[in-house]
Amino acid sequence: MSIAKSGDKVRLHYTGKLDDGSVFDSSNGQAPLEFVVGSGQVIPGLDKEIPGMQVGETKTVKVPCDEAYGQHDPSARQSVPREAIPADIPLTPGTQLQAQAEGNQIIAVTVVSADETEVILDANHPLAGKDLTFEIELVELV
Repeated sequence: MSIAKSGDKVRLHYTGKLDDGSVFDSSNGQAPLEFVVGSGQVIPGLDKEIPGMQVGETKTVKVPCDEAYGQHDPSARQSVPREAIPADIPLTPGTQLQAQAEGNQIIAVTVVSADETEVILDANHPLAGKDLTFEIELVELV
């Protein structure tokens, strides 16, 4: 039986849920997620649970926010003058946009609110501050 260890390339199926049981992501109906164990390609709380798993094994993994997308950072929320955003950009709350930060770095932001004078953007990951639960199945070692 094949057992996963750090440095192995693995494929796994997963379903990610929030504390209320709602599914935020899943590989169901898609190709399994492929990554190298211990490489930082997936969140740390999930990555550390893979070594020692056997191909075909399933388990439920609870990942606290500090081992997922971190705490919600209030300073990552910013007010931008409405005229600084092109008129053709949709500003419905929840819309995800890309913005250019200092040093020409591109970051993902979410529209929190918008009116005629200002737009509130949030650069936190949408899952920041949330504990996550994953149901995983190690499909294969590649």
